[in-house]
Amino acid sequence: MKKDKIRLGYAPTRRSIFSAPDALRYRGLTRDRLLELGVDIVDIDGINSEGLLFDDRDLPRIVELFRNEGVDGLFFPHCNFGTEYMVASLAREMSLPVLLWGPRDERPDENGIRLRDSQCGLFASGKVLRRFRVPFTYMTNCRLSDPEFERGIDLFQRVCNVVKTFRHIRILQISTRPYDFLTTMCNEGELLEKFNIQLAPVPMTELVQAIEKAKDTTETKEASQFIKDSMEIKTEAALVEKVASLKVAMKKLAEQYNCNAIAIQCWNALQAEIGIMPCAANSLLTGEGIPVVCETDIHGAVTSLMTQAAALGEKDIMFADWTIRHPDNENGELLQHCGPWPLALAKSKPALSKPLVFDYGGAVAAEARHGLLTLVRFDGDNGEYSLLLGNARGIDGPYTLGTYLWIEVENWKRLEAKIVEGPYIHHCVGIHGDYVPVLYEACKYLGLQADLYDDNEETVKAFIRGE
Repeated sequence: MKKDKIRLGYAPTRRSIFSAPDALRYRGLTRDRLLELGVDIVDIDGINSEGLLFDDRDLPRIVELFRNEGVDGLFFPHCNFGTEYMVASLAREMSLPVLLWGPRDERPDENGIRLRDSQCGLFASGKVLRRFRVPFTYMTNCRLSDPEFERGIDLFQRVCNVVKTFRHIRILQISTRPYDFLTTMCNEGELLEKFNIQLAPVPMTELVQAIEKAKDTTETKEASQFIKDSMEIKTEAALVEKVASLKVAMKKLAEQYNCNAIAIQCWNALQAEIGIMPCAANSLLTGEGIPVVCETDIHGAVTSLMTQAAALGEKDIMFADWTIRHPDNENGELLQHCGPWPLALAKSKPALSKPLVFDYGGAVAAEARHGLLTLVRFDGDNGEYSLLLGNARGIDGPYTLGTYLWIEVENWKRLEAKIVEGPYIHHCVGIHGDYVPVLYEACKYLGLQADLYDDNEETVKAFIRGE
């Protein structure tokens, strides 16, 4: 998958009573450090002679510049104290994630003179942003060379990507939810009204027609060859082309309806129509950055997109069931599904096979790689939505069919209670690495309640501010 690109609006600010030359110096030093880190910025250097934010009259042109350039977040280095009301005005007008930071001040000179008081300016901007009801992210007052600066900029870009993705979600819904799955029902109108999350529902017949069109195409032949090269075929050879045709058909429909994720009614009407499980096709598309979730789980598709965005699209995600507890580990649990996980996650060569409970081919069988994981679930009911998130580690456990991974969490009973008591269901999304701070911070911009199942909120907050 290609790395997602984030563009930051660079709006360094100063205040008149402190050193303008030193503000200009830090404006340049900060810009150079961002470019050194590979950050894509839109600079306000052409707005006024200083390229600094301090004058009311500049606000309309800065807004126009940032909108025309499509920035995804705003960075306000306080190059001396800063003009807090300008920071708040621009932030409210743009309605984007906001990052506050100021360079750590040097020692006062022999006459007791200080040039910037940048930290004091951060205190002022934080208060005024609250008055303006603008959420913001704060990066600790540090030097440009400190590791906290690089880490904070990276985290903020990931937060921006989650927010950007969440605000532009459009999900291809293939058929209705399975009759038996009241758990995956969602309030389509409420998702649109609250979050601008849009659904594009298509009937099963439209999918069948798209599969027919996909047969014998170049794309299907390439997908078939990829399956043969990447998987051990443990089912009828004829199913390979069917899986490939389904994969190509779903991708075409997602493109046609301008969708960035898919939720499919994977059983049992689908099997009656095309005679295969869709799991392997789901796996291939998810591996290409178009998440496909099972059982028409719309909230699961939202979770997938958010989790993928936290990693800037660089890592594969796994859509999974919480299933059974580990037979020997009190804090162990089995993450499993019939095969929608990307093939790259497998410890060894995956197999194209039949799933645990259906007599149809088209599933994937493989154990996923171990390591540190983040587990996530977006869900809601009764008008309230939250994001369950925390960490786990892959561990050894008994072999089982499907795509699976035994995991260990800090306190399974605490997590189990959260899932049972809701608003969550038996589905989650996993990704290798620790993205809890990113997703936690993104929640403040999205109107979501972050629900940390590891009960470690203070630790997460400390990481975000650079401790």
